[in-house]
Amino acid sequence: MAELKKRSELETALTWDLTMIYPDTGDWEKEFSTLDALQENFLKFKGRLADSPETLLHAFQAEDALGVVMERLYVYAHLKADEDTADSAGRARLERISAKGAEISGNCSWFQPELLSMDEARFDSFRKDETLSFYRRTLDEIAEERPHTLSAAEERILSMASDVLSAPHKAFSLLNDADMRFPSITDADGSKTELTHGNFIKFLECPVRSVRKEAFSAMYDTYAGFKNTFSSLLDSHVKTSVLEAGLRSFPSALAASLFGDKVPAAVYENLIGSIHGNISSIHRYFELRARKLGLEKLDMYDLHTPLLPECRMEIPWEEAKKQVDESLRLLGDEYHSAIGQAFEKRWIDVPECRGKRSGAYSSGCYGTPPYILLNYADTLDSMFTLAHELGHTMHSYFSDRSQAFHYASYKIFVAEVASTTNELLLHHHLLGKTKDPKMRAYLLNHLADEFRGTVFRQTMFAEFERDIHALAEDSVPLTADLLSENYFKLNRFYHGNAVSPDDRIRYEWSRIPHFYYGFYVYKYATGFSAAAALSRKIIAGETEPYMRFLKAGDSKDVLDIMKDAGVDFIGGDPVGEALRLFDETVNQLGEALGR
Repeated sequence: MAELKKRSELETALTWDLTMIYPDTGDWEKEFSTLDALQENFLKFKGRLADSPETLLHAFQAEDALGVVMERLYVYAHLKADEDTADSAGRARLERISAKGAEISGNCSWFQPELLSMDEARFDSFRKDETLSFYRRTLDEIAEERPHTLSAAEERILSMASDVLSAPHKAFSLLNDADMRFPSITDADGSKTELTHGNFIKFLECPVRSVRKEAFSAMYDTYAGFKNTFSSLLDSHVKTSVLEAGLRSFPSALAASLFGDKVPAAVYENLIGSIHGNISSIHRYFELRARKLGLEKLDMYDLHTPLLPECRMEIPWEEAKKQVDESLRLLGDEYHSAIGQAFEKRWIDVPECRGKRSGAYSSGCYGTPPYILLNYADTLDSMFTLAHELGHTMHSYFSDRSQAFHYASYKIFVAEVASTTNELLLHHHLLGKTKDPKMRAYLLNHLADEFRGTVFRQTMFAEFERDIHALAEDSVPLTADLLSENYFKLNRFYHGNAVSPDDRIRYEWSRIPHFYYGFYVYKYATGFSAAAALSRKIIAGETEPYMRFLKAGDSKDVLDIMKDAGVDFIGGDPVGEALRLFDETVNQLGEALGR
C-alpha cells in the first residue's frame, strides 16, 4: 500500500523556502512583539484626523506601516501551518496572529467612521488637497462607503468579532484537511492505495471505469457521513454573511460582496444568464464524450477521464517546469526572468505529504516572494495547475514591484485573469508542438474540460451560492437535506440528459472550500472569459497591455483595469465570446475524433 510521505522525508529542493520571509520562527516572534508599538503609533491619531491634511497623511502612513508587518506575520504563519495542518505549533502560531489581527482590527476600526464623521465640506477639501494626493483614490472610495459604514463603536465590535465569526471556515478546513481520512481503493494495477484529496482527480482520470467509480463512491460516501456537520458549518457561514450585509445596509449578501470591487450585480447575473442561454453547448460536449467512451450515458465519475487514454500524459515535475517555462516566453524577458526566480529560488512547495493542506494556491506578502502551494501529481492537470498558480504569483510579483504597499493588492475580481491566461498560453504551446491527430484531440479534450470546469462548473457553484444566500435571507435553515437537494437539481440542469449522475454527487457541496470565500467562484468564470481575450492578444504579439494589467494592482477600479487591457464587461460580451470559443473547441474536438 502506498503511504504518503511525512514532510521531513521530502526532498528540500521541492519545498518552499520561507526563510525569505523570516529566517526562523524566532524572527517571527521578534516582529510579532513590535505590533503593539506599531498599533500605538497609529492610535495616537485617533480624534485628530480632521486637524489638517498633514495629520491625516501621517495617520495613513502609520496605518500602512502596521499593515505591512501584519500581512507579513500572517502570511508566514498560514504558510507554515499549511505545511502540516496537524502540527499544533504551526496552528497555534496562526491562531495567535489571527487573534491579534482581530484585536488590532477592532482597536483601529475607528479610522473610517471618524473620517466620515468629519464635516463633509472639510472632508471634500482634504480629498482635493495635494498633501493627500497619493491617498485620493482611497478617500474617494471611503466617501462612497458612507452609507455602509457604522459608528466607531459598532465597527469596533464587528472587527473584534471577526476571528469568532470566521470559526465555520476554520472548522471546515480542519475537518476537511486534517481530520478526515478516506479509505484505500484498488488502483488500475491492482494495488491498494489510500484515497486523498490530492490523488482523487488522478483516479477519476483513470481509463478503468471500475477504478473511477470506486474512488468516486469512496470520496462521497465519506462526505455523506459528515453531511450534518458540514451543513451546520456552511449554514453558520452564510448566516454570518447575511448578518454583516444587513448590518451595513446592503440589500443582500451578494450586493455587499460585489460592492468592494464596484462590480454591478448585473455582471454576476449576466454570467449565469449567458450560461443558461448557452447550456446546450456543454450538453453537446457531454453527448460527444459519451459516444466516444461507448456509453449510453455518462456518470459523474466519467467526466475527467481523457477521451484518448492511449495518449494519457504522465508529466514528471521537471518536465512540467520545462513546458510551462517555454509556454510563457511569449510574455517577454521581464516576465520570463521572474518565472526563473520562482523555480530557482524555491517559491514553490511541490509534493503532497501527510497533513499538508489540500489543493493549490498562491500567497505572499509585500516585499517578499509570492509563494505557491501545490500537491503535484504528475498529471496534465497538475501541470496546468502549476501554470495557473504561477499566473497568480506573477500578478502579485509585478503589482508589488510596481505599486506602493497601499495600492499593491489587486482586487479579487481580476485575480483569476492572470492565472487563466497562463493556462490558455500553455494550451497554445502544447497544441503548437504536436501534429499527431490523437494528441491534438487529447489536448482539445483537455481544453474543453478546462472550459467545463472553469466556466460552466464555477457558474453552477456561483448559482448555488447565490441561491443558498437568498434562502438564508428568507430565514430558511440550510439543512443537509436542503443543501443536497438544491445542489442535485442544479447539477442535473448543468449536465443535461447525457449524464446520469450518481446520487452521491448531491454531497459535493460539502467539500468545496470556496463556498466559504464569499461569492468568489463567479470570478473564475469571468476571469476565464477575460483570459480568452487577453491570450489571443498575447499570441498575436501584443503584450504591453497585459503587462500593464499585471502591474496595475489596485491603482484603478477593476472594470477600468480590464477595459484598459481590452476587455469590457459593461459594453462588451466577453462571456459570450468565451462561449463561442468553447463551441469552436467542441467542434474541433468532434472533427479530430471523427464524430
